[in-house]
Amino acid sequence: MSDRDIVAELMQSIGVDPKHPFGEDVARIEVHENRVVGVQLVSGLHVDANETDTGIEAEIQVDAGVHIAKPVHICFGVLPEDGLQHIKLNVHIQEEARASFLAHCTFPNAKDVQHLMDAQIEIDPGARYDYFERHVHGEYGGVNVVPRANVVVGAGAEFTTEFELIKGRAGRIDFRYDTICHDQSITEMTARINGRADDVITIYEKATLPGVEAKAALISHIALRDTARAEIFNEIIASGDRARGHVDCKEIVVGDAVAKAVPAVEVRNQTAHVTHEAAIGSVDSKQLQTLLSRGLDEEAATELIIEGLLSKKKTREFGGER
Repeated sequence: MSDRDIVAELMQSIGVDPKHPFGEDVARIEVHENRVVGVQLVSGLHVDANETDTGIEAEIQVDAGVHIAKPVHICFGVLPEDGLQHIKLNVHIQEEARASFLAHCTFPNAKDVQHLMDAQIEIDPGARYDYFERHVHGEYGGVNVVPRANVVVGAGAEFTTEFELIKGRAGRIDFRYDTICHDQSITEMTARINGRADDVITIYEKATLPGVEAKAALISHIALRDTARAEIFNEIIASGDRARGHVDCKEIVVGDAVAKAVPAVEVRNQTAHVTHEAAIGSVDSKQLQTLLSRGLDEEAATELIIEGLLSKKKTREFGGER
């Protein structure tokens, strides 16, 4: 297939009209397996991508003071049933820059697909970087998703990342994000994942807060059915003066699913404050009874409760002053 045909098929798999996917003022990058099949940039955004035998290596930079008005769209995909895609990223958001990225990772036919990512992310003082990653998987669960990211959030900078997989089988997910948060920076990391059948989900997120008045929130909302399993490890270490942190983990289990949550908080400064909240169990009985009384059957009521858990909400909390 030509690059244009591949881009069209990638767009179709994520529910975007391939004839009119985005406007000319929207930056975009499309990668299929180890091929860069589409690039469109805007002023102040630089992308240097090289193809490798197993994926791509890319440098992404937003120039100092540049505010990119519309989200940059990235699509990583593997359309065949099997394949390997290893993405290596170096992202640099320069001082006082602002940029949002919307990434779709799509594997609609996967039976044996490996999707690996190694990212180094640097957000300079006063900059803001929002990264929303939505996964589109098929019905077979044949995807192994292994992202790794090391993030440095500069003084007064903001970093927000969201990982969402609600439709399709999760397969195997094993990701680790590690952030260092400097003076008066704000970090929020959120994962919303729906697991079923024999899916296995492992999440490890860590925020280290050496900065004065640094803030971080780690949020994981997971729903599990059948024999799916999830282990969530969220850790905040606060050593900076008046640092604030909050860990929020909620997991719903249905059937023979198994969920484990390990919130870890460590405070090394008497003026810092970190809180944590973990809740694991079946669907809330009061919510269930309310929906049943309104005419829903148990399966439909359970689905509605899970949908509410996984819905996109603004949940930033820092266990004290904001």
